[in-house]
Amino acid sequence: MPFIMVKHINKTFKVPIKASGIIGTIKSFFNRKYKYIKAINDISFSIKKGEIVGYIGPNGAGKSTTIKILSGILVPDSGEVKIDRLIPYKDRKKYVQEIGVVFGQRSQLWWDIPAIDSFNLLKEIYKIPDNEYQKTKDELIELLNLKDILNIPVRQLSLGNRMKCEIAASLLHKPKILFLDEPTIGLDAVSKKIVREFIKKINKQNNVTVILTTHDMADIEALAKRIILIGKGQILYDGSLSKLKKQYDYLRKITVITKDKVHLQKPYIVEEKTFEEGIEFVIDIRKIEINEFIKLISSKMSIIDIDVDSGNIDELIVKLYEDFKI
Repeated sequence: MPFIMVKHINKTFKVPIKASGIIGTIKSFFNRKYKYIKAINDISFSIKKGEIVGYIGPNGAGKSTTIKILSGILVPDSGEVKIDRLIPYKDRKKYVQEIGVVFGQRSQLWWDIPAIDSFNLLKEIYKIPDNEYQKTKDELIELLNLKDILNIPVRQLSLGNRMKCEIAASLLHKPKILFLDEPTIGLDAVSKKIVREFIKKINKQNNVTVILTTHDMADIEALAKRIILIGKGQILYDGSLSKLKKQYDYLRKITVITKDKVHLQKPYIVEEKTFEEGIEFVIDIRKIEINEFIKLISSKMSIIDIDVDSGNIDELIVKLYEDFKI
């Protein structure tokens, strides 16, 4: 049985229509009109224990609504959700002991006190035994390099340091599932790398299941082998990132610095340009693997240097959005 099972869930929101101007506001007060927004429409998927899944889509696609249902905050209008045999919105008290949630734009830390005080308070909320808390806290402090910032009020921390503290806070009770909503938003390159490496480490060491929603495609590429693409409340793609790349991002530019002037007319070479320092190839990786192509050109010419354009996941996602018209 899958660790996370979502079957045919739907959620519609009733939103009041606000008229402009004073007269319109008065009319709306006595005769309020509403519109209905279908946030998610017949969504189904399953996730194995220990998977890292990227749950992606444009603004308004239904990502946040899905995550709120999975975390037990919202109840679907219809359908079924089971996570580790619990129903999040029915078994809420027991279920929240098993999840950790990090929202990049919301904080679970108390703003005016040091992070360590928030950690101690969360220990009491989750009723974590003293020995277990001390051990987990020490591990998190070391892994995320928090020692020098724990006694500084949260409001005085940089965004990068605050996010590291947020992640530590969400893991103190050793959750089985971690929901990450824009975990690296606003972070510098160094902080992003630390956070990504840490997520990979706790996933591998503790078999924590991670659901990641983000607009930073570098996060997806670094962490998730599988992605679920949602648009207009429906799942448009559910599969591996590598398969998606082969389907939508199959051209690679390979620049070879060489003194040899060799022309290779092969069906997998889409474009070939000769310039002063060497040759630029554009190949179709559906027809030939990059390493095979490099072996081939190595046998045909003396290579001084070589550069392989690995593709751009942001462009890939834009192509997907265009293809699905979202």
